[in-house]
Amino acid sequence: MSFQVLPPEINSVLMFSGAGSGPMLEAAAAWDGLAGELASAASAFGSVTSGLAGQSWQGPAATAMLAAASPYAGWLSGAAAQAQGAATQAKAVVSAFEAALAATVHPSAVAANRSQLVQLVQSNFLGLNAPAIAATESRYEEMWAADVAAMVGYHGGALEAATQLSSAPGLPSLNTGLGNIGSWNLGSGNIGNTNLGSGNTGSSNLGSGNVGNTNLGSGNLGNSNLGSGNLGNSNLGLGNVGNLNVGGGNQGSGNVGGGNIGSGNFGGGNTGNSNIGFGNLGDNNYGFGNSGSGNIGIGLTGNNQVGINVAGLLNSGTGDVGFGNAGNDNIGLFNSGSGNFGFFNSGNGNFGFGNSGNTNSGFWNGGNVNTGFGNAADLNFGFANAGPGNMGFGDAGSGNFGFGNSGLFNDGSFNSGGGTFDYSGGTPVPPGVGTNTGWFNSGNVNTGWFNSGDSNTGLLNSGTLNTGVGGSADLTGIVSSSGFGNSGSGSSGFFNSGDFSSGLSNNGSQSAGLLNTGDVQTGVFNTGGSNTGFLNRDYDNVGFGNTGSDNSGIGLSGSDNTGLSSSGTFDAGAFNQGNYQVGILGPGPIATETGTY
Repeated sequence: MSFQVLPPEINSVLMFSGAGSGPMLEAAAAWDGLAGELASAASAFGSVTSGLAGQSWQGPAATAMLAAASPYAGWLSGAAAQAQGAATQAKAVVSAFEAALAATVHPSAVAANRSQLVQLVQSNFLGLNAPAIAATESRYEEMWAADVAAMVGYHGGALEAATQLSSAPGLPSLNTGLGNIGSWNLGSGNIGNTNLGSGNTGSSNLGSGNVGNTNLGSGNLGNSNLGSGNLGNSNLGLGNVGNLNVGGGNQGSGNVGGGNIGSGNFGGGNTGNSNIGFGNLGDNNYGFGNSGSGNIGIGLTGNNQVGINVAGLLNSGTGDVGFGNAGNDNIGLFNSGSGNFGFFNSGNGNFGFGNSGNTNSGFWNGGNVNTGFGNAADLNFGFANAGPGNMGFGDAGSGNFGFGNSGLFNDGSFNSGGGTFDYSGGTPVPPGVGTNTGWFNSGNVNTGWFNSGDSNTGLLNSGTLNTGVGGSADLTGIVSSSGFGNSGSGSSGFFNSGDFSSGLSNNGSQSAGLLNTGDVQTGVFNTGGSNTGFLNRDYDNVGFGNTGSDNSGIGLSGSDNTGLSSSGTFDAGAFNQGNYQVGILGPGPIATETGTY
């Protein structure tokens, strides 16, 4: 109930029986003390940092430290001023209370008035006390009005003091590290919040080079992955494309194992859904090397079969060498695809085991034309890559040379620049470029380390087109590139020609690395276009010293080959000559020629 309608018996008692002004005076004194401590801390902090940077510590690192420390000194000064303001307003409330208390009728006076009224009423014979009763009631009304007026004044004074209080200054972005865009990161070069690691684009990642949130690992493109190089969400393992996979190199969702194409498989090298076993081609198979659906057994061809295929030494295909093969022209065991050299392959033209893709050299590859293992995408050289065209391991992005990259066309490791959560920050860098040379970069077209901005040369830069350490300025429109000797726009590094390139002496656009000629090159000494690795010529090669196109491996010539030193088309293995050769030294006794597939 409002004090404006309460009688003086209540208002007076409430004012005189409370704690009084003592607690508020203590609060004012406490705020005064806090203000003094904060002001002293701000002065000391500013003096130490400026003295350190101005005398014993010189150079770009000192400048970066001073730039990072200055906001905290300002915050301390602002907090001191806010505390002093709170002390002043607390004293104003004390003054308002004491003024109201002095204007309030004492409870004993109110009680005496009421007692007098009772006595006058009880002795009011023949109405002789009527004038005295009226006078007593008049004095009571004056008491009521005095109490209400005192309370109104107190309320107004307290309200005015409260409105004079300023909001506490916000704590500046707090990072244990430099070059972050965001807050509470433990590391450097992050875009986002609460990351423990470096080069992440997203929040709450434990690791480096992730694009997404709450990943435990590195190089993931997605959310809540436990592992590295996953493209999707909630995967446990390496190099998976999809969601909720346990294992590596799976292309689909809910798989347990490696190299499966499909969903809900338990095992390895299956193509299809809900298979339990290895090398099955179809759905709902239980066993090894079955081609069809609903089979329980080994090497069965067809649907809903039960048993072991004993015909043709357990081979149900044609031109097979080995046993348990359900496809054609296989050398090995339990292959349900065709033209494979190895075992448990459900794809075609593979050299190795557990491959569900085509023309792979290695094992557990769910993609095509890979050299390595656990690759779920196409044209990789390495292992556990969920994106295409990578040379390295644990890359969920595309066209990367290194490991743990979730971005695009980066030369280095743990770079998230160019991913689906691309941050351009109003800069001239086109979304999706990536093209970093270095490590732990979450921005784009950087040369160096821990950069969260774009087109920087150096380290720990969160701005744009900076050259040095810890730069946060946006120099768009002032310079066209960072670094030295670059022609074109948006580039970083040294002596690059073309736009949006990083590294050293690249002649072309959107290239990362060293001494490349052509566009979209990642690595060293590549010529042509869209190559990843070392000394590749022509186009779309991944690895070392390849010529032709779409090769993954070492010393390959032709197109769509994997492995080592083969020439031709769609060869897998080593030292093969001709087309569709799988094995070693083909054509020959340890190789199989598949023909087209």
